[in-house]
Amino acid sequence: MRPYLNTLYVTSQGAWLNKDGANIVITVDEVERGRVPLHTLGAVMGFGRVLISPPLLGACAEAGISVTYLTGEGRFLARVEGPVSGNVLLRRNQYRWSDAPARRDGIVKSIVAGKILNQKTVIARAIRDHSGTTEVAALSALTSASDRLGQIVRRLEKPLGTEELRGAEGEAGRAYFAVFDHLIRGEKPLFTFNGRSRRPPLDAVNAVLSFLYTLLTSDCRAALEAVGLDPAVGYLHSDRPGRPSLALDLMEEFRPFFADRLALSLINRRQLSAKDFRILDNGATLLTDEGRKAVLVAYQERKRDEIQHLFLGEKLTVGLLWFVQAQLLARHIRGDLDAYPPFIWK
Repeated sequence: MRPYLNTLYVTSQGAWLNKDGANIVITVDEVERGRVPLHTLGAVMGFGRVLISPPLLGACAEAGISVTYLTGEGRFLARVEGPVSGNVLLRRNQYRWSDAPARRDGIVKSIVAGKILNQKTVIARAIRDHSGTTEVAALSALTSASDRLGQIVRRLEKPLGTEELRGAEGEAGRAYFAVFDHLIRGEKPLFTFNGRSRRPPLDAVNAVLSFLYTLLTSDCRAALEAVGLDPAVGYLHSDRPGRPSLALDLMEEFRPFFADRLALSLINRRQLSAKDFRILDNGATLLTDEGRKAVLVAYQERKRDEIQHLFLGEKLTVGLLWFVQAQLLARHIRGDLDAYPPFIWK
């Protein structure tokens, strides 16, 4: 149980939330674990087996506090709100800003800068941790890629439109994935990476990355729905029927830090092997049931780790990051924050 940005996140399984005067009382196994004044909250999010008393639901509805139910893995289930809600105004601003270049460009710049800085950190950490065992040529390529990413980030300091920012994001992606194979220390040639291939993934590394990106997209979509934003209307990603464009936007800054690093960890620690993949007649490489299970277990375990959030200045579990970032984005769109602060990993 932790409050962030006037939202109470309850992740303890079996937690019971009740009303005591003007407070929310959280008990687990009949032991009081926390007490939060209602007037300090704007939302409550329960993950998994979290129960809320009817009197508390009524008090939250009257006070304009939304109550969101999610699965233990973070998949959105439902949101309970009172008769008056600011979400419609939030969504109207969201839609307006998607068609307003000045507003849209600012959000896109933050997302792209966060993603590139996190890509740069992934490479920098690899250089720091494995410089003694990395070949000179590979080390040189990694250093050059890191420098190139730094140059692209500095370009973002200039006024740029959305299309130019998309171009910068694509350029950074090519530089980053051009050296991604140097980050892989797993079994060769099974885990040789020759560039991104998506639909379908054409090698084992891409199969793991694509699966992780799919899981991350689902989590980001749940986070956006939890704060009342429309996952379909994005800024970096253009609107397309059936595509959760804003969820894809939100996911970008987490790709390097969360998905890419988790894929590298699974491969380099030899937690995945040839038996976890199957190759179809068209060349597509997919995870087997056992392979997906191994990735899913690691994915959920990683979400329980703690990390320092630079903007908030405090620690929180990794699995709450996208919920916090969704709320920061919502606050910016409401006008409470001058700019959207992306998640940056140090």
